[in-house]
Amino acid sequence: MSETGRRRIDIVQDPEYVDDLGSVDIDELRARRRTCADLDTELSYYRRLLHGRMDLIGFEQRRRSGEEERSLLEALPEILAQGATANPGLPTRAVTVELPQLPEVGRRAVDHVLDDDFLTHLPGIPDDELEDLLGQVATVEAEISRQRKAVFEVYDLLQAELTRRYREGLADPGELLARD
Repeated sequence: MSETGRRRIDIVQDPEYVDDLGSVDIDELRARRRTCADLDTELSYYRRLLHGRMDLIGFEQRRRSGEEERSLLEALPEILAQGATANPGLPTRAVTVELPQLPEVGRRAVDHVLDDDFLTHLPGIPDDELEDLLGQVATVEAEISRQRKAVFEVYDLLQAELTRRYREGLADPGELLARD
């Protein structure tokens, strides 16, 4: 959370964040773009976890219905590898190999559906609760995806303003090299 107590996603989605970008200092534009990139990394990480959770629940449902004969443990490497492919429908920014700096957990819907002891309890969850759990995870994943799309839109506006300034000679691209 920021000093004002607002979540970064709320700040980035606030229309004021991109109002009158032409008057925003270039360092502030870069800082906002960095915030969007960091937020995208966090949201992308959560999406990967949620997709893995949905894949595991789906496997368990198939196993219970007799469509799958392997145990969850036997299928786990394959299940987790399936989620490693990129989603062709969403834009891609950059590959991040570090775990993002995540906010304190326990307050958000994503924290509740990503409870740590999920795998140990999966085989014992009754069928109706398993279906409910899948619905909850899918709902949270849809919200995370919506937020990520909103972050992309803001990122693109910030990037367009920075590009405009470089193109029109209002900013010196050489100063970026001097910072590295």
